[in-house]
Amino acid sequence: MSEKTRIRRLPERGVEDREKINEILDEGLVCHAAYVIEDRPVVIPTLYVRSGDRLLLHGSATSGLVKAVRDGSPLSVGVTHIDGLVVARSGFHSSANYRSVVVHGQGRLLSGEEKEKALDVIVDSLIPGRVLDIRRPTASEIKQTAVIELSLDEVSAKVRSGGPDDDPADLMSDAWAGVVPFNVVAGEAEPSADLRHGIPTPDYLQPYSRQP
Repeated sequence: MSEKTRIRRLPERGVEDREKINEILDEGLVCHAAYVIEDRPVVIPTLYVRSGDRLLLHGSATSGLVKAVRDGSPLSVGVTHIDGLVVARSGFHSSANYRSVVVHGQGRLLSGEEKEKALDVIVDSLIPGRVLDIRRPTASEIKQTAVIELSLDEVSAKVRSGGPDDDPADLMSDAWAGVVPFNVVAGEAEPSADLRHGIPTPDYLQPYSRQP
């Protein structure tokens, strides 16, 4: 972990194991990307996928994020999972169980064949098996879409788990303490209202899973 990504507050929650960091990233769908454009900071939510030792972000070729990357703005990307509310006997010790990763670096705009391959990776990472079922993107669609690559060279991660860490003096309190767990569950795939009759729901969507 470099000085830039060193965790200074509650360093005991820091995670340096790359496999665990990859697991956190692979479970997520949305990141928050921070950049500077026209001398002002901006944060936007956007879909992402991890491909090896890099993140791939995509969006409109005319977006502020793309312009900022093209102009050389540094890029920071954050991914967080909330696993539960930690209900302590005091407001001070109440918290949340979470897993988070922050990536710092310089984004790189992909082009040509590299960009087209990255678009396939994004689609198949979000919905494994989907690329084989859909038509290829047109030249116009590719032109309108940008793909940003962000290396995972500068990464910091933190994890909190377990119950409340109350002061010993509060343990005799009559207030309830514990954890309210959170889970994200995909629902049943809902067909489009204009779907042609007789087209079945693909196996990879029933149930939906990120596992190929």
